[in-house]
Amino acid sequence: MAAKWLKDTVFYEIYPQSFKDSNGDGIGDIGGIIEKLGYIKELGCNALWINPCFDSPFKDAGYDVRDYKKVAPRYGTNEDLFRLFEEAHKKGIRVLLDLVPGHTSEEHPWFSESQKAQKNEYSDRFIWTDFCFKGAKGLPYVGGESERSGCYILNFFKCQPALNYGFLEVTEPWQKSFRDPAAIATREAIKDIMRFWLSHGCDGFRVDMASSLVKNDDEKKSGTSAVWRDVRRMLELEFPDAAMVAEWSNPPLALRAGYDMDFFLNDAGNGYSTLMRDYYNHGGSIHGDKSAEDHSYFKKDAGGNINRFLDQYLDWYEDTREYGYISLLTCNHDTIRPSYNLDREELKLAYAFLFTLPGVPFLYYGDEIGMKYLDVPTKEGGYFRTGSRTPMQWDDTANLGFSGGKAENLYLPVDASADAPTVKAQESDPDSLLNTVRAILALRHSKEDLQADAELRMICTEPDRPLVYMRGKLLCILNPGGSGADFTLPKELSEKLNNEVLFKIGEASAEKGSVHVGAQSFAVIQ
Repeated sequence: MAAKWLKDTVFYEIYPQSFKDSNGDGIGDIGGIIEKLGYIKELGCNALWINPCFDSPFKDAGYDVRDYKKVAPRYGTNEDLFRLFEEAHKKGIRVLLDLVPGHTSEEHPWFSESQKAQKNEYSDRFIWTDFCFKGAKGLPYVGGESERSGCYILNFFKCQPALNYGFLEVTEPWQKSFRDPAAIATREAIKDIMRFWLSHGCDGFRVDMASSLVKNDDEKKSGTSAVWRDVRRMLELEFPDAAMVAEWSNPPLALRAGYDMDFFLNDAGNGYSTLMRDYYNHGGSIHGDKSAEDHSYFKKDAGGNINRFLDQYLDWYEDTREYGYISLLTCNHDTIRPSYNLDREELKLAYAFLFTLPGVPFLYYGDEIGMKYLDVPTKEGGYFRTGSRTPMQWDDTANLGFSGGKAENLYLPVDASADAPTVKAQESDPDSLLNTVRAILALRHSKEDLQADAELRMICTEPDRPLVYMRGKLLCILNPGGSGADFTLPKELSEKLNNEVLFKIGEASAEKGSVHVGAQSFAVIQ
């Protein structure tokens, strides 16, 4: 079962190099995050997910770790991160760090030792074939770069050799079982890293590529799940309040493997990808035909169908309720910002829906003000993702308040458009996206029926009609279309509601037996 504190938690994801620069060098840092903790709390987020901040050559923006127990100097020191934990906790904010367990940087000392011809403690910390000219069938590999006679397996980019958690199905002499002592040693090394940060105040981890550990795994990820259940046993004994969220996007597997939460990611082909950006038809996506029709559900009068999302989501929700939570997110560092194809009013409705569903939601920095996806050159292995990693836009001062340094020294350029949204400009506008997000999150925190574990029941999911659902005893009604609509409540519901509109976007009213919503509207009624 999930950590109790997650019941009333909303996460804020921070890409540290782009959030706030406190020393003028053009790169965001831990001091900048500490400086903005008050803003995060006021926004309504009471937990952080910080993208990798460990020492790295930054070929993949920190997802190539060179030292798991050392903060990258560009962000500060270990003591700065310990102070962030302390200051965040004073404000009631929990902190998750980004754990990368499937691979290291090729510059990690473990890998340097593993490359040596002479057998040593780290020879089997990574996955090697048994001959320099023997590759790995079905797995990416690199050969010819090491003193050792063998090829090593990759987990993602060339700079990320795969750590050895063994194989579920052993098909070659050089492959080791996931029960082999060498595979277990890798698992114990990762536990040691987790213990280090948890003992200094970290509250848990977002786990990168969580399903990638054991190779030749089966469809149920039996080997990888066994590894994570072993990790969970350690946490229950030593750090029972710690939480983990998986980058897995398969809650039935991830939550049974011991995770508290699993992301429902908006990848092409799954139901979530139809809500804010129609990957299904490639509309509004840089990956496909820009002229294709966009049937995103929240795009006004685009013909979107909420059931393309709900068909999968509701199955997962019912299957996993006793194990943990599904986490929906506005966007993340790997995806295109939702403002790419949704306007301000459409974003308001999208966020209202995400933040009134069960589970533990995640808000990506800058999405609360509608930051744009920018067309910028790739940085640190970002490629198309780089456009969603640009500096946070705080105010109308130099570099939009991100840094006091020179513009040419910034990690990435800020939005130079005249209409670049900023926190300062939106704070004074009661109708802004920022203040709408604050209001939605304040309502969620004030009503247990909107929090992670309250029951969800769908009332109306018919196409071309308002979406109506119950969270506990509260009724939520959503109309993303360009025309007003009425909904007649089932008798058993109308008798239980007092018709008080607690929150609304656009026009909404309720009376005995019916609800009226205007064009592009959302309401919560008790």
